[in-house]
Amino acid sequence: MREEDDFYRDLAPVASFEDVADVAHYQSVPDDWVIVLGDIEGSTEHVDAGRYKSVNMVGAAVISAVLNALPDLDIPFVFGGDGAALVVPPTEAAAARTALAQLKSHARQMFDLELRVGTVSVAAVRVVGFDVRVMKLELGQGNALAMFSGGGIAAASAWLGQASREDPMLIPESEDATPPDLEGLSCRWEPLDSRRGVILSLIACARQPGETAERAHVARVTAALGDILGEDIAAAAPISSEQLKFNWPPAGLSLEARATAGGKSQLRRRSEILAQSLLQYVCERFDTRIGYYDAPAYREEMVRYTDFQKYDDMLHLVLDVTMDQAARIDMFMRAEHSAGRLYYGAHHARAALMTCLVFSLEHSRHIHFIDGAEGGFTLAARDLKRQIAEAARGPAEA
Repeated sequence: MREEDDFYRDLAPVASFEDVADVAHYQSVPDDWVIVLGDIEGSTEHVDAGRYKSVNMVGAAVISAVLNALPDLDIPFVFGGDGAALVVPPTEAAAARTALAQLKSHARQMFDLELRVGTVSVAAVRVVGFDVRVMKLELGQGNALAMFSGGGIAAASAWLGQASREDPMLIPESEDATPPDLEGLSCRWEPLDSRRGVILSLIACARQPGETAERAHVARVTAALGDILGEDIAAAAPISSEQLKFNWPPAGLSLEARATAGGKSQLRRRSEILAQSLLQYVCERFDTRIGYYDAPAYREEMVRYTDFQKYDDMLHLVLDVTMDQAARIDMFMRAEHSAGRLYYGAHHARAALMTCLVFSLEHSRHIHFIDGAEGGFTLAARDLKRQIAEAARGPAEA
């Protein structure tokens, strides 16, 4: 392994999401690193058909497949609801491509979803004027979230969506039947009901390119949200220890069995999950510990180790707010859009969904991806993309 491959592991973390607007905390990703992307084709239609949990599961599987293929590295990643992005060193790009080729086949066979996957070098996005900078947000116990700035991740994601079938950035489906390693991927918890009235999934990006506009945009939006909420954004997190509910059999049994069966039969995998989750249910029911699963401690960790607030060239937030706060946030976002300062999309739901990556219970290594129920980020992104398309056509055509 090259010394440069530990770039992200050696990156000094920050402790607060409030630092996301401070460019001093971001470091440029090495030029030869590779952006790895996955996105579900037609995700909006699948969400409209009620398949949002399957969409979330396969989106999170992009991260799981790559991380499990590169177990000895610290890899920056971000979850987008219907897909994900990671950045890997060039020495491991082939392994990441193989894992996603397997996942592409697996997503079609197990979930009837078409997953578009691809890679592009960091150098390539820099040639056309974008950058890929990363900040590490420490959550605790070595768990961290990557924040990306510079426009490179957003540009690469747009290229993925527009690429023709012959584009070399695209990863073809695996020709063999080897399933991807999705160990640790699960969705066993019940939906997180709103305590205040509305689960708001919000996406916003600066309308003008460049570091100055990007920094001003993030600072202005986060400050306005704090004023509307009357408290720090983190206080509006859609998850609390009291909200976490675990039933048996678990809600996501079928999805998890299909995703993580690997070379086993789905019946065998279902039986394994049922046995594991029964012990988990006992721990949750009696607030106790069995082996490495300590129910009270695990719930408290889950509250901290979530991605309800993140930045990947766009602000992605899932917040639990009142109806009045949701209306005021919408008024502010509309005004900022009308003033030509940002694009945004929003979605309201009664609950949030959680998809989990559990690396090690013994060492408290786990991350939990949050999205609004009934479409969340996927439907919010649809509104944002519509605004961008209308601006590109100009006022006469829009």
